[in-house]
Amino acid sequence: MTIQQLLKTAPVTTLLLASFIGLFIMQVLTGVDANNPSTEALLKWGANALPFTMGDEPWRLVSSAFLHIGLMHLLFNGFAMYFFGQIAEPMFGSAKFLALFLLAAIGGNLLNNYVTWHSIVEGTGQLGLSAGASGGIMGIGAALLIAALFKISVNGMVLNLKSLIFIMGINLVYGFAVPGIDNAGHIGGAVTGLVVALAFAIAYRQRMTIALQNMPNPAAYEDRYRTTYINFPASSDTDSSANNEHFNNVDFDNNSSFHPDSAVNSHLNTHANRSHLSEQETPTKSILIWQLLPWLMMLLISIGFIWWWQDIHDQILQVLKTIE
Repeated sequence: MTIQQLLKTAPVTTLLLASFIGLFIMQVLTGVDANNPSTEALLKWGANALPFTMGDEPWRLVSSAFLHIGLMHLLFNGFAMYFFGQIAEPMFGSAKFLALFLLAAIGGNLLNNYVTWHSIVEGTGQLGLSAGASGGIMGIGAALLIAALFKISVNGMVLNLKSLIFIMGINLVYGFAVPGIDNAGHIGGAVTGLVVALAFAIAYRQRMTIALQNMPNPAAYEDRYRTTYINFPASSDTDSSANNEHFNNVDFDNNSSFHPDSAVNSHLNTHANRSHLSEQETPTKSILIWQLLPWLMMLLISIGFIWWWQDIHDQILQVLKTIE
């Protein structure tokens, strides 16, 4: 897939990749070692570190997701983002995809800080720092697992569940097998992605059910959108909005044979028309509610993250006051 095709199919994925690469180039141009950046350099460029992130610099929860520790780290995460992004973004929509990535990255960093803090309190750990898009990418991968489980499709294609489980399993095993990998960040990002994607999937299923119930010929509609299963990323020709727009903008007007001129003096026809309009408004309102569900879920998760950050922040302040 060319850059132009990726930009058309998955613009947010393209911009995220560009931001990862652009930030890395800026680091190198300012003298940061491309393969082994120092702790000071990483802190300067926004890495996640407990004393700073849980203190007066919570913005590191986001900035660290765009920062990578060396060229190999960037290449690994860049490839994963490219692979997952070109599938997930057309499936969920660009705005939801971006929100999913950011929330998963924040969730991963918060869990990392939570685990680090409690290990320090228990005397079994020490301060460290983390960086990279891994948490957000694991969230996207977990969301694709849910999409495959619920058989959510893009242009009639559904992901293979076993293949996704295999890919996610390799990433988690690799994280535990290799020292220095932020396992808490991976797990936190994946769990966040699962929760967000459940709201996506439930809303999708409900919208599709309502649409099928209000189609003139549901059986023909199902035949038209019969799905096939794939193990690979979506085609470069995938229309990122084709499937969603069809379900989101279903025309429920089944009264195409009604003629106002012939019903001017007909009380029964007028009453029937009003009843039909009332029935027409009901599924439309229902679909709107299900469209809002993913955003409401992400809002609740955001509020939960704010509370979580504040809780850890307050615990640290209490310990510091006790020491003083």
